[in-house]
Amino acid sequence: MEQYYKLFRVRELADNDEDFVADLAGAFLGEVPEDAERLKIAVSNKDYYNAYQAAHKMKPTVDLFELGVLETLIEVQDWGKFEKKDQDITEQLNIVLTAVDNAVAEIKADFNL
Repeated sequence: MEQYYKLFRVRELADNDEDFVADLAGAFLGEVPEDAERLKIAVSNKDYYNAYQAAHKMKPTVDLFELGVLETLIEVQDWGKFEKKDQDITEQLNIVLTAVDNAVAEIKADFNL
């Protein structure tokens, strides 16, 4: 439980309302995997604009659930924002995607979703 993500800030935001915490966990599952897939496709297609948009959208939730990859996600975001054509961002992308996959599996198990 809470190995790949943390609920401290989520509970603080929810004022320890466990129903709201569960709603936020559901929102995480409804948005972040979809955004991560969009990010993966954008990076593979060197679609800088969509890579930036997807990473930017993921940042607040990745930060709130403390996945531990915020700085890496910002690197991916900046790759898209500044169209860093000379940089290979694959390693950073894989770190972010692995963190999201791990958190998704754990949240599903922890909240029976």
